[in-house]
Amino acid sequence: MDLFHRRTPESRSRTRLLMVAGAAIATVAATITAATTAHAGTTLGSAAAEKGRYFGAAVAANKLSDSQYAGILDREFNTITPENEMKWDATEPSQNQFRYPGADQIVSHAQAHGMKVRGHTLLWHSQQPGWAQNLSGSALRSAMVNHVTQVATHFKGKIYAWDVANEAFADGASGARRDSNLQRTGNDWIEVAFRTARAADPGAKLCYNDYNTDGINAKSTGIYNMVRDFKSRGVPIDCVGFQSHLGTSMPGDYQANLQRFADLGVDVQITELDIEQGSNQANLYGSVTKACLAVSRCTGITVWGIRDSDSWRTGQNPLLFDNSGNKKAAYTAVLNALNAGGTTPPPSTTAPPSTTPPPSGSGCTASLSLQSWAGGFVANVRVTAGSTAINGWTVRITLPSGTVITGTWNAQASGSTGTVTFRNVDYNGQLGAGGSTDFGFQGTGVGPSGTPACTVG
Repeated sequence: MDLFHRRTPESRSRTRLLMVAGAAIATVAATITAATTAHAGTTLGSAAAEKGRYFGAAVAANKLSDSQYAGILDREFNTITPENEMKWDATEPSQNQFRYPGADQIVSHAQAHGMKVRGHTLLWHSQQPGWAQNLSGSALRSAMVNHVTQVATHFKGKIYAWDVANEAFADGASGARRDSNLQRTGNDWIEVAFRTARAADPGAKLCYNDYNTDGINAKSTGIYNMVRDFKSRGVPIDCVGFQSHLGTSMPGDYQANLQRFADLGVDVQITELDIEQGSNQANLYGSVTKACLAVSRCTGITVWGIRDSDSWRTGQNPLLFDNSGNKKAAYTAVLNALNAGGTTPPPSTTAPPSTTPPPSGSGCTASLSLQSWAGGFVANVRVTAGSTAINGWTVRITLPSGTVITGTWNAQASGSTGTVTFRNVDYNGQLGAGGSTDFGFQGTGVGPSGTPACTVG
């Protein structure tokens, strides 16, 4: 026997110990690897969800029948934004005649696949129907409030976040509001829109959305000052959207800009991301994703389209999938950035206001909810039939001294001060037993309080 290879009992014991230790280390390493793999998202939506965020896409209803398009959407994303189907010209093509075929289709698709919906957009100076473009002053203001109320109410409880107002600030060095027909109704139009949206859909986050605001510049600072003012006065704004239609570079203060808005107490969201194709596209996509992850109140990212062929930026190939639906290098950069880590946004503290249901019985009842600010208010009134159907209703509300109604929707008002009588219009007078309808009005002064009186007929 070769003495140099003879093993003593002690050496055999050490060998066994080393083998056991090695096996244990291998097991631990395998466990760590398996755990890491288990928590690495394999799609954009799952990877973002691991970090407490969403990753969404803007979609067109008429493309949902495209199997490749819908397949990528359903596999990769967990939030949907309608490209055009919720805009004013699509939802109210004729005054007070509302239609939602494309928007309802998108919302139904989202619900069927467990996705959130970002509502885009309630008010915008562009894509207004012709009848709205021809209005001005108090007539446009009343139509605006009615539009926000009706659309937000139709989708109540189905929308994660609304872009309440879109692109209301001017480009350039002024940091001022854009001159538009909405702006000419009064500088408070954005505030009124947010208060109206909160009354109509208390559970949705309410956002302001704009472009060319990705860095700290005059335009983004103008918006920053508006948001700071809103927060100081209790105007219900929950988030700010940064469209981020980028070229071949991004502002060096992109993350710092997101952070300064978040420090005001609002969420920030990347709402319309697309980046011109070039040698730096993948790096830029990764950098935007990392910036969002680094800001705890950056709650998600939406790319404006799915395949390059779906983009509004023809020829720039700015999206994460090519014309044939293949993943691009930019896709990999985003997925790697999401899986690399980041902060988790704090839970929402916004709670919907409590409401008291109207009493039952014959006849009708009315309940009033109010959104007020210094010098004005928006009131929403819900009329509910009792135990039997009704054909026509009348609601009487007494206004405080000095209060004046400046606009009414979904009802006919007799007078504007003192005790005002509101009667149904032709399309909302018939209510089945227990059925309800809503009307509203806007005014200056102090809003009414108490329970309105409702009678049938």
